[in-house]
Formats: sequence, structure tokens, C-alpha cells
Amino acid sequence: MAKRGAEENIVKEVEGGENQAHPYAFYVSGPRNVSSPNWRDLINSSWKDGNYKRTVIACFIQAVYLLELDRQENKSEENALAPKWWMPFKYKLSQTLIDERDRSIFGAILEWDRSAALADLVLIRPSGAPRAVLALRGTLLKSLTIWRDVEDDLRFFAWESLKGSVRFKVALEALKSVAEKYGSSNVCVAGHSLGAGFALQVGKALAKEGIYVDTHLFNPPSVSLAMSLRNIGEKTGFVWKRLKSMLPSSSSSETEEERGDKSSDENITTNSSSSYGVGLKNWMPSLYGLKNSGVALGEWVPHLYVNKSDYICCSYTDSDGTEENNNSGDKENVGPRNNGQMTAKLFVMSKGNQKFLEAHGLEQWWSDDLELQMAIHNSKIISRQLKSLYTLPPPQQTQGKQPR
Repeated sequence: MAKRGAEENIVKEVEGGENQAHPYAFYVSGPRNVSSPNWRDLINSSWKDGNYKRTVIACFIQAVYLLELDRQENKSEENALAPKWWMPFKYKLSQTLIDERDRSIFGAILEWDRSAALADLVLIRPSGAPRAVLALRGTLLKSLTIWRDVEDDLRFFAWESLKGSVRFKVALEALKSVAEKYGSSNVCVAGHSLGAGFALQVGKALAKEGIYVDTHLFNPPSVSLAMSLRNIGEKTGFVWKRLKSMLPSSSSSETEEERGDKSSDENITTNSSSSYGVGLKNWMPSLYGLKNSGVALGEWVPHLYVNKSDYICCSYTDSDGTEENNNSGDKENVGPRNNGQMTAKLFVMSKGNQKFLEAHGLEQWWSDDLELQMAIHNSKIISRQLKSLYTLPPPQQTQGKQPR
């Protein structure tokens, strides 16, 4: 495979002098050791490598940031920055997602470019390469977009939900459309920061309909007022239980009514923990007793990429206390599992103390010195966010079942 270094001169010739020194030009800040598809991928596809896949998808998200910057700076097709972030991988822009409130671009659908691939003798799409990718950007601190971006940031902070946003509806319709067109197994949704929040929620919305798409979430938001209130509730319940255990009691002097009240209190405490989503340990075993739940366990497995120094997403590494594994040699953290089934994959970047902008940045996910470690199992937030998938009534229709 031809390495990117061999392509830099070509890219520099194509790009105008204005872009040659631009910090966001692909050859300046993009990945250094990633290859373009060629005829050898017919034998052994690069897309089967998880590191390659993560790198390319992160580049697609970067392209969405640059689509909006290109729009704001009125760049022409000739000197636009964004296309250079998808063209090396033989993809093309098929649709931009527009926020009707400020006309900004917050997402894009990139599709496999068969014509560009054939020009390099890539006769078929490499195994593992999606037919279409829905990429969603995060907050862009520019005067033309900051207010609408921050509005959705605050929406998540207050409610831990983005369903009331215009962008949620647009993204969901776009993802459903390409899933129907190509089949859900050929589609990927990905996002960074706020965009990861949208990607998680639209991916989960389709999963509830039985449509399972590959999902990749970079620095997904985990801090919210709703979560804080839940944590307060959990701690209050714990303190009350400890306080009760310290109070003097005599089992011999308890009346039948008092023992009944005590049993009722214990049930309330247990139910409260379950309702707050303390962890899958309280409800996962019962899932297999549910019939026609509408969602097959393990069908939808989102990939989460977090940095411990990023306070926006670091809470995803908080355990629900059921199991821990600190084998740093393993690069993949599998979330709650039962009978071999997985609900999420958690990849954690840990480089010691980092500045927030570096820890929250997208560029780290294609860096040459990337080191991913296994985190604790059974993330409390993942458990809570995915719990609704396994407590659904049977779906009314089977529209989500796509041909594979």
C-alpha cells in the first residue's frame, strides 16, 4: 500500500499556496502513517484493522468541522480544506446536514466513491469499509455557530438528552435513510464531543427499532445535571442505609407490622438503586427472562473513545462496582457482558495529566503515539444509557430489519 508520505507532494500541488501552510490541511495535521486503498485491499483489507478504521473515521469527522469552516470563509471548491480529509480514502460527499436555525453544517454523509476507487484499480469495496458514514461534528467556537452549538451543549447538560434538538431529527432521518438504502450492516455513524452525543442517541433510537449500525463515539459527553442528581440520589440512599444499620434494634421486640415496614423499606432502597441505573448487575440477569423484548442483546455495540484527562468524557470510566480489570496490555475494554454478549466497547487514552484542549481534541485519535488501555468493566454511564434498549415492548413493525 502506498503510504501517505508518498501522497503529500501530490496533495501540495493540488492545494493552492494559501492552504499549504494552513494548520488544518490534511498533509499538515492529518495522520502520517495511514495508507490509501489499492488493489491489494482485495486480498487483505486495511479496514479490518481497528486502528486504521478508527483513524479514518476520525478524519471524516474532522472533515465535517472543516466543511463548516470552509462555508464560513467562503472557500471555493478548488481551495476547500474539507475534501482532502475524505478523498485519500476513496469516499465522496453525498449530503451535508444543515441546522435550519443558523444554516451551519453540523454533519455529513460520506459514501464509497466507486469511480475514484476504480481509477486506482480497486475493483470492489474493501471488506469492512462502510458504504456510507454519517459523521457529526462537535462544538465549533466561531461567532457564526457558537450560540446554536452551546444551546445543544446546555440541552445535554440539563437533561442528558438531545432529542429536542433540530439536529437530532435531521441526523436521525439521514441515518435511517442510508440504512434503508444500503442496509444497516453497511452503514456507520460517528461523532466527536457534542456530535458523539448525537451519534449515540440516534444510533440508540435506531437500535430500538431493530436497526443496528456501526457506532463510533469520540470524547462523548458524560457530564450532566441529570447525572449529578442521580448520583446525589444514590449517595443519599447509601447514607440512609448505613444510618439505619447503626440504629439500635431488637428483632425480638419488633411487631409483625414493624417487620413488614422494614421489609418494605429494603424493597424501596433496592428499587431505587435499580431505577437510578446503578449498574447492569441489578437487571441484566432478568433480561433473558423477557420474551419478545424487541432488541437482541449484543446486536448494537457502540465504540467509545475517551481520555482520562478530559473532564467532559472521563466519567465513562467510572465503574458500577461489579468488576474491575486493570490489564493495561489489552487495548479493548468490553462493557457489561452476559453469556458472552457485549453491550459496548470502551477504549481509553491515558497519557498522564494533559491540558483539556489536548485531551478533548480529535487529532489525538489518529496520532502516531496513540496508546489505548483497558479500563474498568461495567461503566455506570454506559449501563444507564443502554438500559432502555433491553426494557422495550415488542416493536409494532419490522421496518428496521434490513437485508444484510
